Amino acid sequence: MRMISILFFSLVLLTPMFGARPFTYSTESPRISIEVAGMEPGWSYLIGTFADQQYRVDSTLVDNEGRMIFQREEPYPAGLYYIWLPDKLALQVLVDEDQNFSLKTQKGDLVAAMKVEGSVDNELLYRNLKYEAQYSASATSLSARMKELAPDSPPYQEAKAELDQLIATRKAHLEEIFTQYPDAFYTQYKKAGQNPDVREVFKTDGTLDSAFQLYLYRIDFWKDVDFSDERLLHTPVIANKLQRYIKTLTVQHPDSINAAAKFLVDQVLDYPEYYKFFVNWIALQYQPTKSNLMDSEAVFVFMVENYFTQERAFWSDSLQTWAIRKRASEMAASLVGRQAPDVRSQGPDGQYYSIYEIKAPYVIVFMYNPTCDHCIEETPKLARFYQEWKDKGVEVFAIALDTEDNEWKDFIARNGMNWINVFDPTNRSIYGKYWVDITPEIYVLNPERKIIGKNLKVYQIEEIIRRDQKGR
Repeated sequence: MRMISILFFSLVLLTPMFGARPFTYSTESPRISIEVAGMEPGWSYLIGTFADQQYRVDSTLVDNEGRMIFQREEPYPAGLYYIWLPDKLALQVLVDEDQNFSLKTQKGDLVAAMKVEGSVDNELLYRNLKYEAQYSASATSLSARMKELAPDSPPYQEAKAELDQLIATRKAHLEEIFTQYPDAFYTQYKKAGQNPDVREVFKTDGTLDSAFQLYLYRIDFWKDVDFSDERLLHTPVIANKLQRYIKTLTVQHPDSINAAAKFLVDQVLDYPEYYKFFVNWIALQYQPTKSNLMDSEAVFVFMVENYFTQERAFWSDSLQTWAIRKRASEMAASLVGRQAPDVRSQGPDGQYYSIYEIKAPYVIVFMYNPTCDHCIEETPKLARFYQEWKDKGVEVFAIALDTEDNEWKDFIARNGMNWINVFDPTNRSIYGKYWVDITPEIYVLNPERKIIGKNLKVYQIEEIIRRDQKGR
């Protein structure tokens, strides 16, 4: 495997964009007092959260009585924190405007024994944690019982009714908190993390329309998130929802991902911190080499072209934005479904060869470097595939990259590469045509010279060709 470094530095440029501006409502100096009976002395750490990242904010010593105090002059940014204790246990703490409060509990029973003073948010947090522990135990027991029963049996229906009632009771428990404490940070945090109800929708024949049901579920997925509340970005809830929305609830095909991304990002155009986080997170997930999606570049290009602009990318300087947009434009020329660019370059015999002069219906564009380990491994496999398929309408157009003339020709001879081989030491004939981040790179072109496959291993080529043949 060989990295084409001159073409790939998107991650370096995108990574610094993740940090959010510190966000807090408080103007007072914090003093968070904690006592854990039975805790050994040692260091305790206050760990902050931003989306799916954690960072150390503060530290303090735990005394022989299990007491510790986190305090400093500057207020802590509002958000969810973890207090790591000396024995590697942890407590959750919500921090908002009022940063003077106390927690008291005991080792071995941290949640159930918790008593909170001076913080409504943490009273609600631990009230719910205690409730959820009981709920989870009951729900797990009922689910296990149902797995052992026939779905149409009376005992199964009884267990299901119990589970439905348990779920309804939990929902009522949360709604009571939300109604009683509508302005609490805890309410915003907990509401944002809830899943929407699954709507029952039916086709005209009376059967459940599961596809439309999933569509409506995705539409409803973000309805309880207040995008004006930046505190939520300093909890795991937004990153967890984003991960599920993009990676689980969305079909992993570029068109579906782009549509889901547009639906979400367009909702936060007026909320800069959410906009920055969503745009960068999605782009980073699907940048080349970071995804197993066959054409992840299509997602990366979509995000950059539509959202990473000089006007909208306020966190990036103009040079960074220009560089990323330039890289995306180079990727855009060779996305799946687009007309394949032609390459005309010189072969070992001194003659010039062109992709568009090939008569075979299917063309494999193979880009490699003679010293790359994976190229050395994949090239013989491609040679065997070619021997089997060259009389079935397949030709290979192999482009050597970043090599020397003798090295290239020796590699051709050693591997029996009896197809079309070209090499341009200036790179002028291939630059901006086919995106390569890691060699070897394999593209498949159909009879109309549309790109139907890319980022492939040799064993995947046959499936791509047969699928295209079947669709004709």
